[in-house]
Amino acid sequence: MHLEHDLKILRHSAAHLLAHAVTELFPETLLTIGPATEEGFFYDFLPTTNFKEEDLARIDKRMQELAAKNLPLTHQEISKEEARLLYHNNPFKLELIDGIPGDTVGLSVQGDFKDLCRGGHVASTGELKHVKLLSLAGSYWRANKDGQVLQRIYGTAFFTADGLKAYEQYKQDILEFDHRRLGKAMDLFSFHEEGVGFPFFHPKGQRVINALTKYMRDLHREFDYEEIATPTLLSDELWRQSGHYAHYKDKMYFCAIDEKNYAVKPMNCPGSILIYKTRPRSYRELPLKLAEFGHVHRHELSGVLHGLLRVRAFTQDDAHIYCMPSQLKSELTKLIHIVYTMLAKCGFSEVLVAVSTKPLTDAFSNDALWDQATNALIDALKENNKEFSIKEGEGAFYGPKIEIVIKDSMGRSWQCGTIQVDFFQSENFDLSYIASSGAKERPVIIHQAIFGSLERFFAILLEHYKGNLPFWLAPTQVRILTITDAQREYAYGLYQTIKSFGIRVEFDETSDPLSGKIKSAQQDKIPWMLVIGQKEVDNKTITLRYNTGKQEFGLSLEVLLEKIKLLA
Repeated sequence: MHLEHDLKILRHSAAHLLAHAVTELFPETLLTIGPATEEGFFYDFLPTTNFKEEDLARIDKRMQELAAKNLPLTHQEISKEEARLLYHNNPFKLELIDGIPGDTVGLSVQGDFKDLCRGGHVASTGELKHVKLLSLAGSYWRANKDGQVLQRIYGTAFFTADGLKAYEQYKQDILEFDHRRLGKAMDLFSFHEEGVGFPFFHPKGQRVINALTKYMRDLHREFDYEEIATPTLLSDELWRQSGHYAHYKDKMYFCAIDEKNYAVKPMNCPGSILIYKTRPRSYRELPLKLAEFGHVHRHELSGVLHGLLRVRAFTQDDAHIYCMPSQLKSELTKLIHIVYTMLAKCGFSEVLVAVSTKPLTDAFSNDALWDQATNALIDALKENNKEFSIKEGEGAFYGPKIEIVIKDSMGRSWQCGTIQVDFFQSENFDLSYIASSGAKERPVIIHQAIFGSLERFFAILLEHYKGNLPFWLAPTQVRILTITDAQREYAYGLYQTIKSFGIRVEFDETSDPLSGKIKSAQQDKIPWMLVIGQKEVDNKTITLRYNTGKQEFGLSLEVLLEKIKLLA
């Protein structure tokens, strides 16, 4: 098995092969840089005439020819003076040479092709047999949007044909099961020019959102949360006090009402804090857990909007736990349990956890409180035997956080839920509780969002399951199919009974043959089909057909409802 490091070397070498092929086909092209990436490699060029998509086939063919020559790849150190002569007509390479410390630079050589390089290559081009160019894109020199506009060619490379084939299938799956495509095909949600970046949920899509919300409400109830609702519009003075104005104002929406300035909430925290402050609190009330499915708005740039994964309005399954410092560890332990319970329910078994620490800039400044909050998160993870990494400087401005990353069925990582410990907003808003001693003390605030964004989590679930959502989440859980009209009365009675138990059931009333009805239900990704023929009517039974094609015959209604109860 090849190590990730070896794959990186292979792909870096493939980037050199790409540059070699381009210089032979388009000799006036200026080379810049070509690193390996997580999925492959790219190289940035400045051609005299922009490359076209059809040029990729020519370049790919030349790469194969160069690979077949089995040219040795060697590395040498040359003086900067020699390097400047070699690249006297390439300002990009000259800039790179000037930025390299010392008096020498690395040079990679294969045949008559040379490129600046720190080293790390395969032995020869003959090892680059399984390389594929993927796409063209625009780029900027050193990612500076004010810099020179370049063209980037993306590619990937693997050690084996099977590795490349699996990657091509993976890319095909990503396109085929893109949540935007599934959302349209399954009639779940849509986007409109009248509200760019704001999702419209259709009845079936809202059913999924409702199922997720109900599940989280049930978890909240089990762990003694109380649900609240706070206004969408709050005065901008509140956002200045909370610190959100200073850190998020470019992503906030503002308006004026009766000559007073308001902001549309980008987060739910300040509203929850105002509820806590409505009256004096006793230590006997703590921990006080206030949950809110808050609809928030953030002004994302149009270029980064991406279906439900990046929107301008979304719902957070927010909750704020106000507790005494002595309760912090036990509450964090419960939260970690909630996170893993929810992820298991939703079918995610690979979970990565990171602790994000104090940002280097724009953070509340009390280092002792930062250390206390960060250590609380680390200790809770250790006590629950959860492995984690540290992300230095990536916490929120008011506190460190646990970030939950999940891997989906296609191997992609998604950052979803967060748990944050906050000592600062208690001071900032002068929050207190009366301790058992009679003295006023500051509560700690734990911020949690387990799904994170319901919209984003919905998108991830759609792609993870490739549209075939599990029974408890499916927008339509059951569809009843009759073989002929003679079974309609019996089937309709089943429909009414099943519906009365809160099951999302439909009755196929079309005149299509049974094969057509089954095909339609499979295309609509409905988990269960209840097939009713004359035999089922006579015996007062049901044939259960799963969307996998498996069937169970002769089920009574009581047995069917018991099966549903186990999955709901």
